[in-house]
Amino acid sequence: MRAPEDVVIRPVVSEKSYVTAEDHNAYTFIVAPDASKPEISDAIEKLFDGVKVAKVNTLNRKGKRVRNRRNNTVSSRPSSKRAVVTLSEGEIDLYGN
Repeated sequence: MRAPEDVVIRPVVSEKSYVTAEDHNAYTFIVAPDASKPEISDAIEKLFDGVKVAKVNTLNRKGKRVRNRRNNTVSSRPSSKRAVVTLSEGEIDLYGN
């Protein structure tokens, strides 16, 4: 069993994640690429007190290709796995409100 800090890497801070947190009580996190849904659920409940996870949706995002204009090389941004965690009880204060 891994530590919760190894499963959940960081929250996603974007306009869309703000809206889903306010409207649907769902929070988005970057997670370890090999993390499973039950593992993510347990990690969130351990990291944040008074929180009960209702469901977890995951998605793998492939890194975009980027081109360097100066020397005409092509590279890519890193791929990541995201988890959208919907809570049934509690609230997570990620943004310092």
